[in-house]
Amino acid sequence: MEYVYAALLLHKLDKEVNEANLTSVVKASGTDVNEAQVKSLVAALADVNIDEAVKAAPVAVAAAAPAADAAAPAQEEKKKEEPKNEEAAMEGLSSLFG
Repeated sequence: MEYVYAALLLHKLDKEVNEANLTSVVKASGTDVNEAQVKSLVAALADVNIDEAVKAAPVAVAAAAPAADAAAPAQEEKKKEEPKNEEAAMEGLSSLFG
């Protein structure tokens, strides 16, 4: 994954995504460089318009976080309602036994 991030960084900085630049960025991150992966990624990105690929990428991860936050208040409301139901049940039981 660090190779893809390095390629995106190079692209963002308007640098050519080639083996030398990609290797330099990965080395600078402190990661050991796998030359085969570098060559493979450079070859795979040769015919790719990175700007278009980024625009077309799904944003499901970013959208999932707000959805989880929206569910939290509903759960809190449910927790608040449960004691009311339990209290009503207890009142009903106590009326049975006097």
